Amino acid sequence: MAFFKTQWRPEEVDLWTKEDWLAIILSPLAYIALFIGLALSMLLIPVGFVLLGIGIVLTWLMFRIIGPKLTAVSAEYEKKQKEYLERLQRIVTWED
Repeated sequence: MAFFKTQWRPEEVDLWTKEDWLAIILSPLAYIALFIGLALSMLLIPVGFVLLGIGIVLTWLMFRIIGPKLTAVSAEYEKKQKEYLERLQRIVTWED
């Protein structure tokens, strides 16, 4: 069993889960590590390279955790958008 859920149904996406909370915790940590790591790396301070690496790993992990949920939302939105555009096209051409 995987630690993170990778398959989401569109109706499940709106519920708050542990994946959301982990993304909330990881995102500021990742951005802070990236910001400070990049600044210190530009000054050639060795700890900056370590922080930059940690920030990259945290960012990758954050997107790995929340990505499947965002993909499910996006697929559902695209489906609704297509239906809306088809309906709008019928209205504009006076087919309804």
